[in-house]
Amino acid sequence: METSQSQLYNRPEEILQKLIQFDTTNPPGNEAECITYIRRLLSDAGIESAILEKTPNRPNLIARIKGTGKAAPILLHGHVDVVTAENQKWDHPPFEGKLVDGFIWGRGALDMKGGVAMMLSAFLRAKAEGWQLPGDVVLAIVSDEEAGGDVGAKFLVEEHPELFKDIRYAIGEFGGFTLQVGKKRFYPIMISEKQICWMKATVRGQGGHGSMPVRGGAMARLSKLLRQLDENDTPVHVTPPARMMVEAMASALGGAQGLLFGKLNNPAMTKSILNLLGARGQVFYPLFHNTVSPTILHGSNKVNVIPGEITVELDGRLLPGFKPEDMIRELRPIIGNDVELEALRFDEGPSEPDMGLFDTLAGILREADPDGVPVPLLLSGVTDGRFFSRLGIQTYGYLPMALPEDFNFSGTIHAANERVPAAAIGFGANAIYKALQRFG
Repeated sequence: METSQSQLYNRPEEILQKLIQFDTTNPPGNEAECITYIRRLLSDAGIESAILEKTPNRPNLIARIKGTGKAAPILLHGHVDVVTAENQKWDHPPFEGKLVDGFIWGRGALDMKGGVAMMLSAFLRAKAEGWQLPGDVVLAIVSDEEAGGDVGAKFLVEEHPELFKDIRYAIGEFGGFTLQVGKKRFYPIMISEKQICWMKATVRGQGGHGSMPVRGGAMARLSKLLRQLDENDTPVHVTPPARMMVEAMASALGGAQGLLFGKLNNPAMTKSILNLLGARGQVFYPLFHNTVSPTILHGSNKVNVIPGEITVELDGRLLPGFKPEDMIRELRPIIGNDVELEALRFDEGPSEPDMGLFDTLAGILREADPDGVPVPLLLSGVTDGRFFSRLGIQTYGYLPMALPEDFNFSGTIHAANERVPAAAIGFGANAIYKALQRFG
């Protein structure tokens, strides 16, 4: 095996294994050691980088490779913080980065240290091979994405926008992974994402001593609220990104299956088609609805006190183009008027995507897998791309991975036994490298 550190860009899976070994669980993050390792890789390759921090031990790294100037710069952005692995049962330790049966195991293997390894490989390779890049390539490796990005991408965009001057397109998470529908293998490329709209719902009722039961109090109203949210849907909306995705997939499927799938774009038929899709329909459901998921409860802090007020925090996600007032308006018929609703945080994103780089990225995937079909993707989650969009930068979720047909991508992210095929990391690194050659 090649062992020279100078050729590490040819072994992105080894970069990933090393990245996983840094415990960057957020909170608290502690990304500094991981970022230092990345900075050392760049320095060894002759690439200068800068560190910018809003909070100590929460650094962000910026590096640049000069291009010919024939095209505007392009941005590669990724985060190295990860979610917790506590209270999960893992077959292999989450921070060892073990290679077992062709898979690299560990927290962040998919989200998104695997993607960072791809980007680093492509970036280092571009420097080592001296390719005449069409324009400058800017690399931003950030902290804090998993907790809102306030000291990461948001900080860079708000306080150092000059670093991203003239950039129109970016590559970030998530997309380019294989998705099997029917007999077709798709490669969804993220062109748009939903918007964070975190909410707080408050219910009130008679409080008192725990020894004196209360009927119909705040707890009972909370139970009713949770049941209403569980049993009812907000209205269907077909946004431009979702429409493009469905049209592309329906065309590729063809025949009766394609005709049926295309009916997702008919709001009167969307619910029925989602039901027909079964488990696969759960993947597409949030692409047509503004959603809320109850996640945190606040009630009494003593076992013998019946609370007079209970709040439940809701992880709300808005479709592109919608606002918090739209969410409140759609929830009212479901939960009634006796529940107080408040928007806690709204991170706005663009309503429609800039598709100027899509064909280039799709073409690279067609070359790598002639039987695969690249399609636009509306992401049900959010990424740091929402912050860079404030500077007029269109992020494409493009971390290509050829995955086994039975691999549950969405069910593995943030879960126990997060892992990725080692070969998929090389697949993605090569695709991103070709994107750097062709983005102009």
